[in-house]
Amino acid sequence: MNHRERVINTIKHKIVDRVPFDFWAEQTTLKRLYSFCGTKNLDKILKDFAVDIRHVEAIMPPEKNCGDFVQNFWGERYNYQKTKWGPMREDIPGALSGAKDISELENFDWPNPDDIDYSNLKAECSKYDEYALIYGSADIWQRPCLVRGMENALMDLYVNPEWMHFLSRKFTDFYIKDYTNAFNQSGGRIDIFLVISDLGSQYGPLISTELFDEFIAPYLREMVETIHRLGAYVMFHSCGMVFPFIERLIDIGVDILDPIQAVTLEMTPENLKENFSKRICFHGGIDVQTILTNGTPDEVKREVERYLNVFGNDGGYICSPSHLFQPDIPPENIKAFYETSKTHY
Repeated sequence: MNHRERVINTIKHKIVDRVPFDFWAEQTTLKRLYSFCGTKNLDKILKDFAVDIRHVEAIMPPEKNCGDFVQNFWGERYNYQKTKWGPMREDIPGALSGAKDISELENFDWPNPDDIDYSNLKAECSKYDEYALIYGSADIWQRPCLVRGMENALMDLYVNPEWMHFLSRKFTDFYIKDYTNAFNQSGGRIDIFLVISDLGSQYGPLISTELFDEFIAPYLREMVETIHRLGAYVMFHSCGMVFPFIERLIDIGVDILDPIQAVTLEMTPENLKENFSKRICFHGGIDVQTILTNGTPDEVKREVERYLNVFGNDGGYICSPSHLFQPDIPPENIKAFYETSKTHY
């Protein structure tokens, strides 16, 4: 099998020669990794690590430096905090956090998908022909909450429900067009489209299943139906304890669930395998908060082995960290993560 075949067959829950691996990391993490590996050629590093997936992106409108904060084209606001590894984004309430009337939302200068430059996509996809390709960072709930301010947005679910529906509608319409444009511009080469909306905390869901059904499910279903019509697969990303939502995500048609944070017993790989085997593909799992950050390379290898053994190679699991590799993760542990694939099979 080549890399793409391995990933596609895994999503289809077919037996593969080995579990496929993915890679994604913060830019500050890459700086440490480049120094450790002695090269700034990420393609070479990923090839050495036998990573099966490549992430491709169009060229998005630039962010704006507004003095006290930085603002992106959606109206998300944040600052870059200095760390010993480099700057890291820290969000603050967004451009609509002070809105007093829905007219302020309606009159906001919303972005247009036509502002995205897709001219690089076809060449990027051609470069990675043997790999499975992931595109995008669509969000139909969490990023609207950041623009509105998270506390305000959670209150809006009860006090101003039409405000949240308005925001989710804006984001959904934008990303439906973005993903359609990207697929066409890539020559139909994109395999997986990412949809993001964090539903869980470390301890439990952020919202009830009833609120999910009203404010998230209808928009997510539209995204899923669009992506499936294009002939691609849907990866849904949500951090935290999301066990109560998994049945709903399966019903909506989500193909892959990322990132599997085993923060409760329900979210352990053993329980997920028992409850959802053959019904959804899982992506992630290897903990960035403890094992990868504080463990030894041998401990990292044992944890990767655990996930490979639990899920097996009969489809339904893509090995990846439980979030982007963070800059406080020793490069030795990242190397050990991928070495496990070579020693396990």
